[in-house]
Amino acid sequence: MIYSMTGYGKSSLMKEGRNITIEMRSLNSKGLELNMKFPSAYRQFEFVWRNHINNSLERGKVDVSILIEETQTDLNNTVNTTLLKNYLAQLNSICDETNTSKHGVLDSALKLPGVIQNSQETKAEEVKTEIFDLLNKSLEEMKLFRLTEGNVLEKEVLSRVNLILENLAAIEKEEPRRTKIIRESLQENLLAIQNNANIDSNRLEQEMIYYLERLDITEEVVRLKSHCQYFFEILNEDIGLKGRKLAFVSQEMGREINTIGSKANDKDLQKLVVQMKDELEKIKEQLNNVL
Repeated sequence: MIYSMTGYGKSSLMKEGRNITIEMRSLNSKGLELNMKFPSAYRQFEFVWRNHINNSLERGKVDVSILIEETQTDLNNTVNTTLLKNYLAQLNSICDETNTSKHGVLDSALKLPGVIQNSQETKAEEVKTEIFDLLNKSLEEMKLFRLTEGNVLEKEVLSRVNLILENLAAIEKEEPRRTKIIRESLQENLLAIQNNANIDSNRLEQEMIYYLERLDITEEVVRLKSHCQYFFEILNEDIGLKGRKLAFVSQEMGREINTIGSKANDKDLQKLVVQMKDELEKIKEQLNNVL
């Protein structure tokens, strides 16, 4: 089971004249890139929200939008009448003492700090719990989306690893024919030079061994099979993050495939190697989106 880094989650709530909607989207990324948009009145909660999302999603380029719509009644500013009365009492007292006109005192008092209160600011604490609950719902929907997409990715990469193994089996089937051709070619060359008195037999033997080792692909075939098997084992592991491990194994698979191609020295085997390389590139493309 693997998770995709592509995901989508949305949740909403209508309560007490407020309409809260949280929407999040994610794409693939090497790490976690989190972008959040929300009303400035809720800025004090940003750190808590970011930390919670970071712990939940771990990787991906994530965009989170928190939209809070108030009714017209809620959007009206409210007056702190108690504070206003205190301000007016003090201002009127100063006017009496200084024999100053009280014209415009009320307008001045209304502009003093704390008299006019924005409804969003006063209700930020009230909706804090609702927003956090909606975040969790959106995150759960995001994870479910990622799991669904991950299942599609898993089937895709599994089929392509199996195609690599099929091509590898075809290479093993062709190997006796290739070995026979190499042996016959060597024997012909040996016959052509066996009467040459200037040939150093020890040096010739060393060159022959080196040449044969350079053409032998047995070790690479065994290792490639092992890497493919390990790829399957990782997919079956009960862990969340598998993308980096699978990417590393795919690199090792590519190393063996390239070595087989360089040693093959046979057009039929080269065709099979090209097909394996093509399948591996498609696997790597898909792994870029695996969590």
